[in-house]
Amino acid sequence: MKAFISATSFSNPRNAAAQKLASGFFDEIVYNELGVPLRGSDILSHLEGCDAYIAGLDYLTADVIEAMPESVKVISRYGVGVDRVDLAAARRRNITVTNTPGANSTAVCELAFALMLAAARNLPQLHNAVSAGQWPRSEGMELAGKTLGIVGLGAIGKRLAVRAKAFEMEVAAYDPYFDEAFSAAHGIQKMELDALLRKADIVSLHVPLTEETFHLIDAKRIAQMKTGAVIINTARGGLIDEAAAAEAIRSGKLGGLGLDAFEQEPLIDSPLKGLPHVIFTPHTGAHTSEATEKMAMMSVQNAIQVLTDQHCPYILK
Repeated sequence: MKAFISATSFSNPRNAAAQKLASGFFDEIVYNELGVPLRGSDILSHLEGCDAYIAGLDYLTADVIEAMPESVKVISRYGVGVDRVDLAAARRRNITVTNTPGANSTAVCELAFALMLAAARNLPQLHNAVSAGQWPRSEGMELAGKTLGIVGLGAIGKRLAVRAKAFEMEVAAYDPYFDEAFSAAHGIQKMELDALLRKADIVSLHVPLTEETFHLIDAKRIAQMKTGAVIINTARGGLIDEAAAAEAIRSGKLGGLGLDAFEQEPLIDSPLKGLPHVIFTPHTGAHTSEATEKMAMMSVQNAIQVLTDQHCPYILK
């Protein structure tokens, strides 16, 4: 058996248990030596003779999947999101696709909360000013008493809601599959998306990127929001129209942005670069030592279960 492991953090020493499991099952393992999410021929060049592909944030388009060797039986996503995997193409090729739900929920939630705090108090700007010898006065925003609007009340959104309640925030949420029991237990108000955007002081996005959610936050929806509202995105680039968001920052309509995901990754160019009150992190939400350990182990286990015809609970249909 042979595997290609493209997830760059898989080689982290903390993943020794997952590495041992993989090397004990696979006779040969090929790694991603480029250190970035892969596309096209860079993916295919690694897959010759591979039975399993443990994939990071690579771009698995239909043409790439159609061109994969016949030997590939499973694509095991090292992570939750599969918006970069053409599932229909995988089905046509009889390639099983799995992911690791829940492995990084706490990590992403905590980064979202960190971005909320940083944006509310202008922390990056204040840090840079003090480091440059300045001593500015800055009026920030308290989170207590403010309304957090969560778009997507899944595993991450639920964790964020609980933490926001501990900060004495009001919490409203939109989700097509709204969890009534959880929301009742935690005092979360159910709202439709546009109503939530009008009410919230801070909006945090926790939905996948699909045709329906592409540019979910566009100029029209930003116009509905409170002046000075803050948007946090630790989910997927493409959920926010970056050109519209940039214009809203310049005009003062938006008070801040905290972004861990971008329409273009790595971030080479964006209309948001260089603007005040905009915080960037390099799609690092899932990258805690605890989350990487869980994702690594689950992704290897999923691949082995599929290849040995065992029950795998995380197969995507």
